[in-house]
Amino acid sequence: MIEVSPFLHLTCSLPGPSLRGPGIDAATTSSNSEGKISNYFTAVDTNLSVLQSRAQKLINKINEGRERDQTMMKNFNTNLNIKVAEMTQCLQDRIFQIYEENNVQLQVRLQEFTEIIERIGQLQAELKQVCQTVVIVYKDLCLQPNS
Repeated sequence: MIEVSPFLHLTCSLPGPSLRGPGIDAATTSSNSEGKISNYFTAVDTNLSVLQSRAQKLINKINEGRERDQTMMKNFNTNLNIKVAEMTQCLQDRIFQIYEENNVQLQVRLQEFTEIIERIGQLQAELKQVCQTVVIVYKDLCLQPNS
């Protein structure tokens, strides 16, 4: 019987020549015509051996092809992993470059923001001073007698 494995190896376990039974062996020695039958079975046995050998060679060839396929797939997988790692590194490098560019822009804007906040603080102090002056002037106007 021939067994075909779906992955790597095929095995062949064909039965050996068993076409002759014990009765046939006894009969082949008794007559000349039976000697021709014996020669026929010997030829059949030889043909079966040849077929079995060919089948085993085909099975071995299939197994070798499967091994090559597995090796090719392993190499493909390894190369693909390398390419993915390279692309991931390129992407990561680009992201970090963008981060750096953004950081520079953020620093500029943060500096501008800090300057604006300081200016607002100064204007607020000036406005407070103006308000206090207005309150003093208003009090002075209210306290003065009518002329």
